[in-house]
Amino acid sequence: MRLVIARCSVDYVGKLTAHLPMAPRLILIKADSSVSIHADDRAFKPLNWMNPPCKLREEEGTWTVTHGKTGEKLVLTMEEIIHDSSHELGVDPGLIKDGVEAHLQELLAEHITTLGAGWTLVRREYMTAIGPVDILCRDHTGASVAVELKRRAGIDAVEQLTRYLELMNRDPLLAPVSGILAAQSIAPQAKTLAEDRGIRCVTLDYDELRGIEREDTLF
Repeated sequence: MRLVIARCSVDYVGKLTAHLPMAPRLILIKADSSVSIHADDRAFKPLNWMNPPCKLREEEGTWTVTHGKTGEKLVLTMEEIIHDSSHELGVDPGLIKDGVEAHLQELLAEHITTLGAGWTLVRREYMTAIGPVDILCRDHTGASVAVELKRRAGIDAVEQLTRYLELMNRDPLLAPVSGILAAQSIAPQAKTLAEDRGIRCVTLDYDELRGIEREDTLF
Protein backbone atom coordinates (compact mmCIF):
# COMPACT_ATOMS: atom_id res chain seq x y z
CA MET A 1 0.00 0.00 0.00
CA ARG A 2 1.23 3.49 -0.88
CA LEU A 3 0.34 6.44 1.37
CA VAL A 4 0.72 9.93 0.01
CA ILE A 5 -0.08 13.13 1.89
CA ALA A 6 -0.25 16.00 -0.56
CA ARG A 7 -1.69 19.44 -1.05
CA CYS A 8 -3.80 18.89 -4.13
CA SER A 9 -7.06 19.50 -5.95
CA VAL A 10 -9.08 16.67 -7.48
CA ASP A 11 -11.33 16.65 -10.53
CA TYR A 12 -13.56 13.70 -11.43
CA VAL A 13 -14.46 13.34 -15.09
CA GLY A 14 -17.04 10.71 -16.03
CA LYS A 15 -20.82 10.44 -16.12
CA LEU A 16 -20.77 13.74 -14.22
CA THR A 17 -18.07 16.09 -12.96
CA ALA A 18 -16.97 16.88 -9.43
CA HIS A 19 -14.26 19.14 -8.02
CA LEU A 20 -12.36 19.12 -4.74
CA PRO A 21 -10.52 22.42 -4.22
CA MET A 22 -6.87 22.64 -3.24
CA ALA A 23 -6.25 21.31 0.28
CA PRO A 24 -4.02 18.83 2.17
CA ARG A 25 -5.31 15.27 1.64
CA LEU A 26 -4.38 11.63 2.13
CA ILE A 27 -4.15 9.53 -1.03
CA LEU A 28 -4.29 5.73 -0.64
CA ILE A 29 -3.04 3.62 -3.54
CA LYS A 30 -3.67 -0.07 -2.86
CA ALA A 31 -2.19 -3.21 -4.40
CA ASP A 32 -5.50 -3.92 -6.18
CA SER A 33 -4.87 -0.61 -8.10
CA SER A 34 -7.70 1.25 -6.34
CA VAL A 35 -7.09 4.91 -5.47
CA SER A 36 -8.99 6.85 -2.79
CA ILE A 37 -8.68 10.43 -1.54
CA HIS A 38 -9.35 11.18 2.13
CA ALA A 39 -9.74 14.20 4.40
CA ASP A 40 -9.17 14.21 8.16
CA ASP A 41 -12.86 13.50 8.90
CA ARG A 42 -15.76 11.37 7.49
CA ALA A 43 -14.46 8.26 9.32
CA PHE A 44 -13.51 5.63 6.69
CA LYS A 45 -15.41 7.18 3.77
CA PRO A 46 -13.23 8.79 1.06
CA LEU A 47 -13.96 12.13 -0.58
CA ASN A 48 -13.51 10.52 -3.96
CA TRP A 49 -12.18 7.21 -5.24
CA MET A 50 -11.62 4.94 -8.23
CA ASN A 51 -12.30 1.21 -7.96
CA PRO A 52 -10.14 -1.33 -9.82
CA PRO A 53 -9.23 -1.96 -12.53
CA CYS A 54 -7.58 1.42 -12.93
CA LYS A 55 -4.20 2.87 -13.83
CA LEU A 56 -2.27 5.76 -12.27
CA ARG A 57 -0.10 7.95 -14.50
CA GLU A 58 2.20 10.36 -12.64
CA GLU A 59 3.43 13.47 -14.44
CA GLU A 60 5.02 16.66 -13.13
CA GLY A 61 2.31 18.40 -11.13
CA THR A 62 -0.50 16.11 -12.35
CA TRP A 63 -1.58 12.57 -11.47
CA THR A 64 -4.26 10.94 -13.61
CA VAL A 65 -6.19 7.84 -12.53
CA THR A 66 -8.09 6.18 -15.39
CA HIS A 67 -10.61 3.36 -15.01
CA GLY A 68 -9.73 0.44 -17.28
CA LYS A 69 -13.31 -0.29 -18.37
CA THR A 70 -15.33 2.93 -18.20
CA GLY A 71 -12.62 5.48 -19.03
CA GLU A 72 -13.64 7.62 -16.05
CA LYS A 73 -10.82 9.74 -14.65
CA LEU A 74 -9.59 11.32 -11.45
CA VAL A 75 -7.19 14.18 -12.18
CA LEU A 76 -5.09 15.26 -9.19
CA THR A 77 -3.30 18.60 -9.48
CA MET A 78 -0.37 18.27 -7.07
CA GLU A 79 0.87 21.49 -5.49
CA GLU A 80 3.06 19.85 -2.83
CA ILE A 81 3.85 16.28 -1.77
CA ILE A 82 4.32 16.25 2.00
CA HIS A 83 4.78 12.51 2.52
CA ASP A 84 5.15 9.50 0.23
CA SER A 85 5.72 5.97 1.53
CA SER A 86 4.99 2.38 0.49
CA HIS A 87 4.31 -0.58 2.76
CA GLU A 88 3.93 -4.31 2.05
CA LEU A 89 0.94 -5.57 4.03
CA GLY A 90 0.85 -9.11 2.64
CA VAL A 91 -2.26 -11.29 2.43
CA ASP A 92 -4.85 -10.30 5.02
CA PRO A 93 -6.08 -13.24 7.14
CA GLY A 94 -9.60 -11.82 7.17
CA LEU A 95 -11.92 -11.00 10.02
CA ILE A 96 -11.81 -13.40 12.96
CA LYS A 97 -15.40 -13.99 13.95
CA ASP A 98 -16.53 -14.39 17.53
CA GLY A 99 -18.17 -17.59 18.73
CA VAL A 100 -21.77 -16.60 18.06
CA GLU A 101 -21.02 -15.23 14.59
CA ALA A 102 -19.08 -18.35 13.64
CA HIS A 103 -21.89 -20.53 14.99
CA LEU A 104 -24.45 -18.51 13.00
CA GLN A 105 -22.49 -19.29 9.85
CA GLU A 106 -22.41 -22.99 10.71
CA LEU A 107 -26.13 -23.11 11.51
CA LEU A 108 -27.22 -21.16 8.43
CA ALA A 109 -25.08 -23.35 6.20
CA GLU A 110 -26.72 -26.41 7.75
CA HIS A 111 -30.20 -24.91 7.33
CA ILE A 112 -29.67 -23.00 4.08
CA THR A 113 -33.35 -23.35 3.15
CA THR A 114 -33.98 -20.70 5.82
CA LEU A 115 -33.18 -18.30 2.96
CA GLY A 116 -35.61 -19.95 0.56
CA ALA A 117 -37.12 -23.25 -0.51
CA GLY A 118 -34.95 -25.24 -2.88
CA TRP A 119 -31.75 -23.38 -1.97
CA THR A 120 -28.47 -25.33 -1.82
CA LEU A 121 -25.11 -24.72 -0.15
CA VAL A 122 -22.01 -24.42 -2.35
CA ARG A 123 -19.54 -23.87 0.49
CA ARG A 124 -18.73 -21.86 3.59
CA GLU A 125 -15.82 -19.38 3.57
CA TYR A 126 -15.69 -19.07 -0.22
CA MET A 127 -12.32 -17.41 -0.87
CA THR A 128 -11.98 -14.34 -3.08
CA ALA A 129 -8.96 -12.18 -3.81
CA ILE A 130 -9.96 -9.80 -0.99
CA GLY A 131 -11.06 -12.32 1.62
CA PRO A 132 -13.59 -15.07 2.27
CA VAL A 133 -17.32 -14.72 1.68
CA ASP A 134 -19.16 -16.29 4.62
CA ILE A 135 -21.46 -18.48 2.53
CA LEU A 136 -21.80 -19.12 -1.18
CA CYS A 137 -25.06 -20.83 -2.13
CA ARG A 138 -27.51 -21.19 -5.00
CA ASP A 139 -31.16 -20.24 -5.03
CA HIS A 140 -33.99 -22.37 -6.42
CA THR A 141 -33.13 -21.27 -9.97
CA GLY A 142 -29.45 -22.22 -9.57
CA ALA A 143 -28.24 -18.61 -9.47
CA SER A 144 -25.24 -17.79 -7.23
CA VAL A 145 -25.86 -15.93 -3.96
CA ALA A 146 -23.17 -14.54 -1.62
CA VAL A 147 -24.16 -14.26 2.05
CA GLU A 148 -22.39 -11.99 4.55
CA LEU A 149 -23.14 -12.85 8.19
CA LYS A 150 -22.98 -10.52 11.19
CA ARG A 151 -24.35 -10.43 14.71
CA ARG A 152 -25.14 -6.74 14.27
CA ALA A 153 -24.85 -5.37 10.75
CA GLY A 154 -24.09 -1.74 9.97
CA ILE A 155 -23.16 0.22 6.86
CA ASP A 156 -19.65 -1.26 6.92
CA ALA A 157 -21.14 -4.75 6.42
CA VAL A 158 -22.99 -3.51 3.32
CA GLU A 159 -19.78 -1.99 1.97
CA GLN A 160 -17.92 -5.24 2.61
CA LEU A 161 -20.51 -7.34 0.79
CA THR A 162 -20.61 -4.81 -2.07
CA ARG A 163 -16.87 -5.27 -2.61
CA TYR A 164 -17.25 -9.06 -2.64
CA LEU A 165 -20.12 -8.89 -5.14
CA GLU A 166 -18.24 -6.53 -7.44
CA LEU A 167 -15.32 -8.96 -7.56
CA MET A 168 -17.37 -12.17 -7.82
CA ASN A 169 -19.50 -10.82 -10.66
CA ARG A 170 -16.35 -10.62 -12.80
CA ASP A 171 -16.13 -14.42 -12.67
CA PRO A 172 -18.13 -15.83 -15.61
CA LEU A 173 -18.50 -19.15 -13.77
CA LEU A 174 -20.34 -17.43 -10.92
CA ALA A 175 -22.02 -14.38 -12.44
CA PRO A 176 -24.60 -13.15 -11.93
CA VAL A 177 -24.11 -13.16 -8.16
CA SER A 178 -26.68 -11.52 -5.87
CA GLY A 179 -26.11 -10.70 -2.22
CA ILE A 180 -27.77 -11.28 1.14
CA LEU A 181 -26.85 -9.50 4.37
CA ALA A 182 -27.90 -11.80 7.22
CA ALA A 183 -27.67 -10.77 10.87
CA GLN A 184 -29.42 -10.92 14.22
CA SER A 185 -29.99 -7.18 13.93
CA ILE A 186 -29.48 -4.78 11.03
CA ALA A 187 -29.21 -1.01 11.44
CA PRO A 188 -31.90 0.98 9.58
CA GLN A 189 -29.25 2.91 7.62
CA ALA A 190 -27.65 -0.38 6.56
CA LYS A 191 -31.03 -1.71 5.36
CA THR A 192 -31.61 1.43 3.30
CA LEU A 193 -28.17 1.25 1.69
CA ALA A 194 -28.46 -2.50 1.06
CA GLU A 195 -31.87 -2.17 -0.60
CA ASP A 196 -30.54 0.68 -2.76
CA ARG A 197 -27.77 -1.65 -3.96
CA GLY A 198 -30.09 -4.59 -4.59
CA ILE A 199 -28.88 -6.53 -1.54
CA ARG A 200 -31.50 -8.51 0.38
CA CYS A 201 -31.54 -8.21 4.18
CA VAL A 202 -32.45 -11.19 6.38
CA THR A 203 -32.83 -11.04 10.16
CA LEU A 204 -31.81 -14.32 11.78
CA ASP A 205 -33.27 -15.84 14.94
CA TYR A 206 -30.34 -17.55 16.65
CA ASP A 207 -32.51 -19.73 18.89
CA GLU A 208 -34.72 -20.79 16.00
CA LEU A 209 -31.69 -21.85 13.96
CA ARG A 210 -30.51 -23.85 16.97
CA GLY A 211 -33.88 -25.59 17.15
CA ILE A 212 -34.85 -24.06 20.51
CA GLU A 213 -38.58 -23.59 20.85
CA ARG A 214 -39.86 -20.54 22.69
CA GLU A 215 -42.80 -20.76 25.06
CA ASP A 216 -45.31 -17.96 24.88
CA THR A 217 -45.96 -16.44 28.30
CA LEU A 218 -48.26 -13.75 29.63
CA PHE A 219 -45.60 -12.29 31.93
